[in-house]
Amino acid sequence: MMRDYDVAIVGGGLLGSAIAWGLGRLGQRVAVLDEGDIAKRASRANFALVWVQSKGLGMPAYTGWTVRGAKAWPKLAEELKAQTGLDVVLQQNGGFHLCLGEAEYEQRSQLVARMHNQVGAADYHMEMLTAAAVKKMLPLIGPDVSGGSFCPFDGHVNSLRTFRALHAGMKQFGVDYLPERAVSAIAREGNEFRLTTAQGELRAAKVVLAAGNANQTLAPMVGLSAPMGPTRGQIVVTERTMPFLPHPLTTIRQTDEGTVMIGDSKEDELDDRVQNHPINAVMADRAQRMFPHLARLNVVRSWTGIRVMPKDGFPIYEQSETHPGAFVACCHSGVTLAANHAFEIARMVKDGALEPELVGAFTAKRFADEIGAGGSGYY
Repeated sequence: MMRDYDVAIVGGGLLGSAIAWGLGRLGQRVAVLDEGDIAKRASRANFALVWVQSKGLGMPAYTGWTVRGAKAWPKLAEELKAQTGLDVVLQQNGGFHLCLGEAEYEQRSQLVARMHNQVGAADYHMEMLTAAAVKKMLPLIGPDVSGGSFCPFDGHVNSLRTFRALHAGMKQFGVDYLPERAVSAIAREGNEFRLTTAQGELRAAKVVLAAGNANQTLAPMVGLSAPMGPTRGQIVVTERTMPFLPHPLTTIRQTDEGTVMIGDSKEDELDDRVQNHPINAVMADRAQRMFPHLARLNVVRSWTGIRVMPKDGFPIYEQSETHPGAFVACCHSGVTLAANHAFEIARMVKDGALEPELVGAFTAKRFADEIGAGGSGYY
């Protein structure tokens, strides 16, 4: 396995694949070292939203970065289809967060106001709508819906097809995908990195850590830090039904195949082999209160997944000062930010430096600053 590459990417999920595809697109010689199907991969378990609203409270730069990613998604979808023939079914005509009862509506209204009042935040036109206004766009809502927030940049995709398209496109660009190559050690010798796996050693001029929650272990090998705080989520999927949901919700979306996905949970428990069925019951109840006709549908499958989550919920993009050419990338929103990773982060890695004006706010140094000031490292 002793081959020389321009860039070695550790992690072949949506984040690593988007960066690898982008680097291949720029003519770089790239290897992706991946655990393979044994990985607890958020790319398989995610909710597939391209989502802007409510992102960035406490970090206005994240709002701008999210808006940038959402606006670039049509370009990514078009390029993937032109290259691979795979349609990722991007639908981006706005999305809702629905409220049940007046208390939820008031709480959401306060959040929207706080988002709009943030200094330096991008304007992404999130607005509160009354139940009557929502009903004009979502006619089948139930009487418990008190209104909700709407953002015109929101949407969703077929995330499994996106994952497949990125891997197919990587292959066409000449990227080497190497599954079952968990990286156990990384060392810099001279002008190259040596990555150790059970199958041998690989050499590359640069390395990008895109291994999700495992970045917390890998990052110190190259003088970086990636404090992670993963959580568990559950998703319920119904049988196919008539098209009824022209806009995705934070917690409900109708796929291009007609099934309905419901997801609205967050737990600190990290065992993804079991499900908390009472949580599924609560999610299903809220869904049928929002859309009463869902109550007659059968559930056909459900699953549990582990979210990739930096400790404060915001992305981490960092380059190493002690190991030049090493980068780390962590984020929860691998779908929403896929275009940024493919077009922006890949370009920066090729050029050898992250651009402070785009990603300077996402340094992991923010955690050290908080802890040094007596904070907990959490926002």
